[in-house]
Amino acid sequence: GRSCHEVFYGSSLDCPSVFCPVKEAAARKESRSREISNDYLQKVLLVTTTPYMDTNGDLLGYIHFCKDITERKMLETRLRQNEKMEAIGTLAGGIAHDFNNILGAIYGFTELALLDSQPDTGLRDNLNQIRRAADRAKDLIGQLLTFSRETETNQQPVLLSPIVKETIKLLRASLPSTIEIKRNVRTDQEKIMADPAQIHQIIMNLCTNAVQAMDEDQGGRITVSLKPVILNAEESRNIHELDPGRYLLLSISDTGRGMQQEEMDRIFDPFFTTREKGQGTGMGLTVVHGIVTGSNGAITVESTPGKGTTFSIYFPVLEEHASRPEKPAIINLPGGDEHILLVDDEEEIVTMAKKLLIYLGYQVTTFTDSEEALEAYCAAPQDFDLLITDLIMPRLTGYELSRRALEIRPDLPVMLCTGYKSKISEEEMRKIGIRSILYKPLTLQQLGNTVRNTIDGERQ
Repeated sequence: GRSCHEVFYGSSLDCPSVFCPVKEAAARKESRSREISNDYLQKVLLVTTTPYMDTNGDLLGYIHFCKDITERKMLETRLRQNEKMEAIGTLAGGIAHDFNNILGAIYGFTELALLDSQPDTGLRDNLNQIRRAADRAKDLIGQLLTFSRETETNQQPVLLSPIVKETIKLLRASLPSTIEIKRNVRTDQEKIMADPAQIHQIIMNLCTNAVQAMDEDQGGRITVSLKPVILNAEESRNIHELDPGRYLLLSISDTGRGMQQEEMDRIFDPFFTTREKGQGTGMGLTVVHGIVTGSNGAITVESTPGKGTTFSIYFPVLEEHASRPEKPAIINLPGGDEHILLVDDEEEIVTMAKKLLIYLGYQVTTFTDSEEALEAYCAAPQDFDLLITDLIMPRLTGYELSRRALEIRPDLPVMLCTGYKSKISEEEMRKIGIRSILYKPLTLQQLGNTVRNTIDGERQ
């Protein structure tokens, strides 16, 4: 008994939609469908309007079929977002790989120059400044790799509650007096598999963003909550396709300005920021997204303009875990006199790494073509005490080069040196006999320690 615009828009006036299916159906004298989305119903509907006629073909009225497609549209939006993040992640990983090679050369040649420079000189000070800048660039690469999930992390079973409490203590000291931070931790037993430093980074990042979303003069409140939740099949499916089960829910809410939908759609994009130029890189939430998804979790955001924002992070609860041995500390700078076959398709990396290895006392034969390196090795496999190879190279990858070299001589120590975590797992690499993996950019200390351990491992 009511017109469609009364039902869908709560209006007794003419239909406010410029895409009115009734008008289209009347004009074409055939069924027409439209998606209708509005604040009145808070739903997305697929409305099909069909005109019906009498035997003479005169229009008698319309039949409306309405289907609620709100959930389907939400899932489509999430799928598009996931696909976009996956594509950006792949791009970020590729950029980081190339940037790592460039930075590796800067880092290595700077260390070589420092070894030749005199202490307390202007030259040494300048070189130290270059190395500090390279350290900052290395951190940025780490953020890109974290986002793209191509970085190594120190994941271990951890309790979230102590990290939350300690991070909030640190934050309180730096918050403006007008902003209150509240803690609501309702668990201290459940563990998750994560890197403790990255969890600290997540909380600091989200709380810092919350502070910047509030007016310091007017003040506001940040609430950090942690509680266990159990997600059933429907709930988990609606949260970025998580598996049903037990999770720890970390929520960070603020009473700040909130966000419009357009802003929410882009907050996890790399380099997107609402801050003024020079006040942020736009990588903060991108890194948070990468850390969370790398821990097999999910992050959601809800925001209302003028009322505030809530980030909800779901971490799967760890049911069983095995303790991991601690990594031995680097104590000295070991060297040797063994013969090393060094392969990398970047000329600058080969030159730099060769000089570092010669400084450590080793004999070094280098190639920038992996197929030529394999030919030289096949001609005299017993001449080499260690193979160091880049992973991603044209024609013959480092993985394939290592596999072929080890088929000829299974006892050859092999070390992969790469700036990009391959889809080939470390377990697969070690199965074929690869002894160690070192990630670029390299420092002299890391290179010396890993080379020595890789060679000595063959003799143990």
